[in-house]
Amino acid sequence: MAMSDSGASRLRRQLESGGFDARLYVKQLSQQSDGDRDLQEHRQRIQALAEETAQNLKRNVYQNYRQFIETAREISYLESEMYQLSHLLTEQKSSLESIPLTLLPPAAAAGAAAASGGEDGGGGAGGRDHLRGQAGLFPAAGGASRDSAGPGEEGKQRTLTTLLEKVEGCRHLLETPGQYLVYNGDLVEYEADHMTQLQRVHGFLMNDCLLVATWLPQRRGMYRYNALYSLDGLAVVNVKDNPPMKDMFKLLMFPESRIFQAENAKIKREWLEVLEKTKRALGEKRRREQEEAAAPRGPPQVTAKAGNPFEDDEEDEPAAPEAEEEKVDLSMEWIQELPEDLDVCIAQRDFEGAVDLLDKLNHYLDDKPSPPPVKELRARVDERVRQLTKVLVFELSPDRSLRGGPKATRRAVSQLIRLGQCTKACELFLRNRAAAVHTAIRQLRIEGSTLLYIHKLCHVFFTSLLETAREFETDFAGTDSGCYSAFVAWARSAMGVFVGAFSKQVFDSKESLSTAAECVKVAKEHCQQLGDIGLDLTFVIHALLVKDIQVALHSYKEIIIEATKHRNSEEMWRRMNLMTPEALGKLQEEMRACGVSDFEQYTGDGCWVSLSYTVVAFTKQTMGFLEEALKLYFPELHVVLLESLLEVILVAVQHVDYSLRCEQDPEKKAFIRQNASFLYETVLPVVEKRFEEGVGKPARQLQDLRNASRLVRVNPESTTSVV
Repeated sequence: MAMSDSGASRLRRQLESGGFDARLYVKQLSQQSDGDRDLQEHRQRIQALAEETAQNLKRNVYQNYRQFIETAREISYLESEMYQLSHLLTEQKSSLESIPLTLLPPAAAAGAAAASGGEDGGGGAGGRDHLRGQAGLFPAAGGASRDSAGPGEEGKQRTLTTLLEKVEGCRHLLETPGQYLVYNGDLVEYEADHMTQLQRVHGFLMNDCLLVATWLPQRRGMYRYNALYSLDGLAVVNVKDNPPMKDMFKLLMFPESRIFQAENAKIKREWLEVLEKTKRALGEKRRREQEEAAAPRGPPQVTAKAGNPFEDDEEDEPAAPEAEEEKVDLSMEWIQELPEDLDVCIAQRDFEGAVDLLDKLNHYLDDKPSPPPVKELRARVDERVRQLTKVLVFELSPDRSLRGGPKATRRAVSQLIRLGQCTKACELFLRNRAAAVHTAIRQLRIEGSTLLYIHKLCHVFFTSLLETAREFETDFAGTDSGCYSAFVAWARSAMGVFVGAFSKQVFDSKESLSTAAECVKVAKEHCQQLGDIGLDLTFVIHALLVKDIQVALHSYKEIIIEATKHRNSEEMWRRMNLMTPEALGKLQEEMRACGVSDFEQYTGDGCWVSLSYTVVAFTKQTMGFLEEALKLYFPELHVVLLESLLEVILVAVQHVDYSLRCEQDPEKKAFIRQNASFLYETVLPVVEKRFEEGVGKPARQLQDLRNASRLVRVNPESTTSVV
């Protein structure tokens, strides 16, 4: 329900006031409201205000998070420049120290010696510490050395092999060519939410991945393999010291994260520096490989065939087009940064931006070959696609908040469809809506009359079903028609949940037939509204309710038969005396409502009625049963309704026929014949006509029963039974 700006502002100020008391507010609201409708409308206004506040809060959080990401990226760029500057200064210092003092002039030599002494006495310790730190960061096994000769690589591999022999369950790591150890050390892992210590671990940083191993207390110096993370999808975040929690850093591997504590601040800084430097080196290596693969190749060398130097080289010419086909330019900046941009989009929940990037890449590579660099790029992107799909699936899971209605799922559903996951999107959407419908029905309170509860139940269920159908048609327009079959099956299942709640309240609680008829009528009217969108579930609700309605008709039929038999047993065949004109007028009105328009001919002087009390009561009860049963009617109940009606009528007909044959008093016999005439010539035609109007076709069994009454009129002295 729409709410004006002034009303929203006034309500927001009232809720945000410092002295706001929720209990007093609800009490005053309940006293001022006229009924349930006012409370529902006020609840909708508060809910709309809450949703608006949540959206504003989420928007602010996303905006701040995006600014944080951009700031972190700028800091990373600045940090890399500082590292490069430090490296250049270190190289220049090493070059100056390597120059012999004899080559310098005496004054310069003296100055150099003094400077060297100064360093040894004061700043020299810092220099040594710096160099020692570099040695610790990059040990001989995998240090900062750029040598690629055989002995260097063999030494790195031997050191990696020696260290990893202490780790159980990681022999497969040695199968990767060119992999070597960069840094390793002891860490303590903490739980991310409550910051409780979990376990002691040992980290092994290779040039392309990070291995985490846990301690084996029983075997000193041995570890067990715990996890392996590729540096491509690994992010390192410095955790601010908050005593006693200090010297910590966080590793982000979407969608999980882990927090580790170093031994001291120096080792923590070394971990952060070496992780960042190794990631940067790996990125540069990958970029060089892609550039080399995308670089144009020279024409193939043509070698003259022996014995015929003048032979034409036409067979070698097709090699040039093949070389041209292998060229795929992956050096563009947006392609190089695509995996990282996808990570940022997923972290910021910018699902549309992530899918737009994927579409852009697919469009670019659509008509191009797939050399190894392209395959490697696709493998990295596919990993992000799986992460994105996992997040979208979680967005549609029933565990998430079901508020917002079907439109709240549109964002995740549309992106899954764009990713080619139409079937999964359909399944998750329908599962989400099924949970929402079930929750809405379960939250309905059973209060007041049954009919009031059924009105609420039908409104909640059919409104939700209608909104779901419209949202489904919007989201899945133009997709595979199989999704529409899935929706119809889902709608049938949801109708089963509705009928279960409906029957439990209406039929299991033994409500009267009139109440049950009104409830079924309400459900039918709501179900027919689905026809506006081309969804007809009337046959479904009929099929699900038919057994309960049959039981209700049978039960009420037995009640009427028992009541009629009881009145027949006390029948004295006397005229009715209503005592007052008001009672007589009320009876005439009731008979007209039953369809007996000429009842005045059976009223005499004063307040007398020339009919038996039993026949009049039977007429009112039978017509009431017929009217309520017609409200419940649908074709599957035709036989049940007709048979029940015939059984009720036969009880009265048999009693009148038996009394007419057995009565000896002429005066009473004439009175019985008058009642029989009323029953056959007035009541039965009215029943037959009303049944035909309600059903749409005449009932042959009722016609046969009325025609059988001729036996009574032709030969009233006969002892033959009418039935």
